[in-house]
Amino acid sequence: MASGLLLAPMEGLMDATLRDLITRVGGVERCVSEFVRVTHTVLPLRVFTRLVPELAHGSRTPAGVPVRVQLMGSDPACLADNAAQLASLAPEGIDLNFGCPARTVNRHRGGAALLDEPELVGRIVEAVRRAVPPELPVSAKMRLGMRDDGLARDCAQAIEAAGACELVVHARLQIHGYRPPAYWDRIAHLREAVRLPLVANGEIWSAADAARCRAESGCDRLMLGRGIVADPGLALAILANPAPEPSGSGASPGLPWTGVLALLEDFWWRTTHALEPRYRAGRLKQWLQLLRQRHPEAAEAYAELRTVNDSRVIAQRLFGHEPAQPPDAVAAAASTADLAT
Repeated sequence: MASGLLLAPMEGLMDATLRDLITRVGGVERCVSEFVRVTHTVLPLRVFTRLVPELAHGSRTPAGVPVRVQLMGSDPACLADNAAQLASLAPEGIDLNFGCPARTVNRHRGGAALLDEPELVGRIVEAVRRAVPPELPVSAKMRLGMRDDGLARDCAQAIEAAGACELVVHARLQIHGYRPPAYWDRIAHLREAVRLPLVANGEIWSAADAARCRAESGCDRLMLGRGIVADPGLALAILANPAPEPSGSGASPGLPWTGVLALLEDFWWRTTHALEPRYRAGRLKQWLQLLRQRHPEAAEAYAELRTVNDSRVIAQRLFGHEPAQPPDAVAAAASTADLAT
């Protein structure tokens, strides 16, 4: 049964490992990968499968959740050629990035920078739509604009006219970065301009936030980003509390710390076996930084480990032992969630 909750693409954060762990917790209907940057060449197939290893498994995470592959670029013809190449791997769908706020990306005419050129946005979507089989979904993700939202309606209409099947709207401008608030009501204005299914995204940290976002945006479907990284049980909490009180159960994490710790142990085992030692601690601390926004225990762990980089010391302090193999994080998380009650 469709949950209406999607997992956002987050460059440098939401990789295949984190997609696996979060989708195993449950409640997520579909994922979108980190963007694949397209410049002037057709990428070899190995690039797509390296960045999105789920393509070798039916374009699904181990939990069976579909993964749509996101492309980012500004050349319609080159994007179309790469989309055709990607289509040979049978992805669940192709998503187009018109929302990345990174200045390095925007300086090279990528991501949100394209929102100043609605006509080009439309040509990109049209070129990709024509290049892939008609049954393959082509969607898009955009922000409200760069410095203002004066062209947001034009961009949404161009995306719809070009044949996209869905549009995710991150309810902030590029200049806002990820600073609160998100302007969910502006998505409602776009809904008046297009018939294309819209998905609301931005600043959803709890079930109460999800309820307010739905009310203000008018969207039934939501995309979860940093909020679900901070609370891997967020999707389940939203499903269990569709209309929470503003200060009630919707404000509590959907997954208790014991369940989160089991996920962290699995994550740490994979990290230590996949990355060079100098990168391991930083990857763990990146997740702990977000987790501490919803879990006091994560804040304590981050403070204790902030200057520690030795893998064995980290494992001993965080888990009390060094993981020998991936624990059954899903079973441990499920046993402590108690969301059904």
